[in-house]
Amino acid sequence: MKEHDVPALVPADPSANATDLLVDRVRETPDLPLFALPVAGGWEDVTAAEFLAQVVALAKGFVVSGVQPGDKIGLMCKTRYEWTLVDFATWFAGALLVPVYETSSPSQLQWNMIDSGATAMITETPDHFARFDEVRADLPLIANTWQIDLGDLDKLAAKGVDVPDEEIERRRNLADGADMATLIYTSGTTGRPKGCVLTHSNFVELARNAQKAVPEVVHPGATTLLFITTAHIFARFIAILAVHGGVKVGHQPDTKQLLPSLGTFKPTFLLAVPRVFEKVYNSSEQKAEAGGKGKIFRAAADVAVAHSKAVDAGSVPLSLKVKFALFDRLVFTKIRKAMGGNVKYAVSGSAPLGLRLGHFYRSLGITILEGYGLTETTAPVSINRVSNFKIGKVGPPLPGCSVRIAPDGEIQAKGINIFDGYWRNEAATTEVFDGDWFKTGDIGEIDDEGYLEITGRKKEIIVTAGGKNVAPAALEDPIRANPIIGQVIVVGDQKPFISALVTLDEEMLPVWLHNNGEDASQGTAAAARNPKVLAEIQRAVDAANAEVSRAESIRKFVVLDHELTEASGHLTPKLSIKRSVILQDFAEVIEGMYVSTPVTEGNAIVG
Repeated sequence: MKEHDVPALVPADPSANATDLLVDRVRETPDLPLFALPVAGGWEDVTAAEFLAQVVALAKGFVVSGVQPGDKIGLMCKTRYEWTLVDFATWFAGALLVPVYETSSPSQLQWNMIDSGATAMITETPDHFARFDEVRADLPLIANTWQIDLGDLDKLAAKGVDVPDEEIERRRNLADGADMATLIYTSGTTGRPKGCVLTHSNFVELARNAQKAVPEVVHPGATTLLFITTAHIFARFIAILAVHGGVKVGHQPDTKQLLPSLGTFKPTFLLAVPRVFEKVYNSSEQKAEAGGKGKIFRAAADVAVAHSKAVDAGSVPLSLKVKFALFDRLVFTKIRKAMGGNVKYAVSGSAPLGLRLGHFYRSLGITILEGYGLTETTAPVSINRVSNFKIGKVGPPLPGCSVRIAPDGEIQAKGINIFDGYWRNEAATTEVFDGDWFKTGDIGEIDDEGYLEITGRKKEIIVTAGGKNVAPAALEDPIRANPIIGQVIVVGDQKPFISALVTLDEEMLPVWLHNNGEDASQGTAAAARNPKVLAEIQRAVDAANAEVSRAESIRKFVVLDHELTEASGHLTPKLSIKRSVILQDFAEVIEGMYVSTPVTEGNAIVG
């Protein structure tokens, strides 16, 4: 087995818990802004000391309301300041959170609360509360409920004024590193969600070491705008890392308001999934197309990619330097300005970014540090380093972490970030461990410098009737980068050839149709039959096919007449596809692609 270990840079402290990260930050820089709240025309800072005072006040409210040390509290709330406030206040009260995705159904919420044994529930909106109330009769352990939009957090803080500071100090010190810090339920791409037990040491040791790994990104004075759901470990860990590192955090849960918020907040780094970077690129391209400057944009993009590749090669030809300088003034500065003007770095995870986008953004002056991790690894296992940045890789392990490649190609990990097992599910826990090594289920490779590359998902490998092994991501990721394509699901297990289901991006589709002389008001059902749309998808498929062997290439695809969404049950909250659910729900459509002679063309499907 090929293995790469990176020693921890910070000595472990088994007695520390997550509250120490905030206490230490306030001790070092009490007046440093840790958060910014949206106000009319801008943002209002919240200093480290102010945040700690609010955390303690809310913790006192929990105490007077009967919350006991070790209690589990459900939280259903979109990404906003109060999420992290509640997170730390719960820890200061000696309790812990069980996050619930704000998009979860009543039955999903019910499972999380029953399985975890939660004794209280915090919802954000009347809609969230209504979903909770629908199953409340089946949750007899829930003794307290609070709704953020009703001002219940302020009311809690007001109720707790007589709780002595000494009680909060006592409670916050009850947990040590080995104790549970949170119970996060997997988003459930397969089967019923399992509760992942993450410890205080997972957060503390990983935060302290991750900051040392990327000090150029995470440092006092840096700023970031969170828009990914904080219920997911990816954004949750970054929020905690920001407290430790002194990073000022703003929040914008509405992605349609993301660009205006970026313009006013002006972050220095971003956290996003590849789909966000794809959409920024595609929106810029289509905006240029609408203004009659599509050819200029595409030429600029080609130069940006060529320039980045030349930098990697060690020499940029003079002619390329001249072209790059020209397009930097004409195109790139506008994109940088649209993203706030100060973004130097971005952290990308959950799926491969794609080489072209990595090179494009790097030439914009934005280094996208791809990383890799899972809920079970407290988010990051590895991340690219600023000092040795490799596009297409997800970096070496973080300090205190190790990775190895098993004989079958599976990535395995161990270290300070590995979870403590699945809640009340010993069989599932045993299944994912090989000694101390956590079996991720992903397939990858490690280069000579210890940089990890993800090549597929073990359970998703397709084996055709001819015995060819095909990794779907190698085809899906480049096709999905096309502006009009929403999702791509490659199929063909035990079939004579590879096919794909394709959906259209309902947000980008009208813009693309307008730019291509088509009726922009036509819906996805009509567009799925539009010859120009099918031809555009065919071009994307052809480009992806050119990068693989014929046996791996997509020979046929069908275009569904509607998007796959989280609400439809086909996507997780981080927009990953639930492959098994899709294969089951669209089994007839998939079988239909193998009835006739295989051809490489699109066929509209009504469903």
